[in-house]
Amino acid sequence: MNERVDLNIIPATGIYTFDSVPFFFSFHGPGTPLGGDEPMVGMFLKDLTEGIGGTSVKAGFLKCAIDSTLTDGVERVFAAVAEASRETGAPITVHTSAPHGTGLLAQEYFTKAGVDPGKLVIGHCGDSADLDYLHRIIDGGSYLGMDRFGLDNLLPTEQRVATVVQLVSEGYADRMLLAHDAACHNDWFQPGFPEQVVPDWHFTFIPNEVLPKLRQAGLSEEQITTMLVDNPRRYLSRN
Repeated sequence: MNERVDLNIIPATGIYTFDSVPFFFSFHGPGTPLGGDEPMVGMFLKDLTEGIGGTSVKAGFLKCAIDSTLTDGVERVFAAVAEASRETGAPITVHTSAPHGTGLLAQEYFTKAGVDPGKLVIGHCGDSADLDYLHRIIDGGSYLGMDRFGLDNLLPTEQRVATVVQLVSEGYADRMLLAHDAACHNDWFQPGFPEQVVPDWHFTFIPNEVLPKLRQAGLSEEQITTMLVDNPRRYLSRN
């Protein structure tokens, strides 16, 4: 696919769970019946340094998740992600729940685990218009993932835009990344269902609809480029 489009497609490695780990890990790793080292770490490192699934395509960052609370399974994934990040310098993106405030919990966990908070994107901050919550994450040194444009069922586009505009006016353009959280394929729903419920949730909504709104609100091309180009480039760098 990357050969057919004028984009750099950068895959992630990690494990996405809100609760327990996949069953394999119930038997392998510290404290399990078969014991041994944490296998997640080796899997992540291989994806980052050798390639994914027997290919030479390397992961460029790590992905993990926390939703309403830090379960034992989520904490185990976090620990493995933190170790892989420390060893390689790979950045981390974390799915979080803004209504539950778990972006702050994730930021605190990884910072205490020795990860540079500047290598963290706290995902789905765009679901919140609570500036105090967003300021606390910025003050902690991480990026805000303003990354669910098009999911108006969670927060209307106008509020998402207004929050970005306010933070840019406060000088925080260099602390935000804009995205959709959209997917090419989603097996959670029947085909056609997302298009009916959230018709704006697709890969062209930001360039076609959001950027004109940001420009109309007074944002400069430099500020937009900072969020869309400069910040992702800096985040994905392992320097």
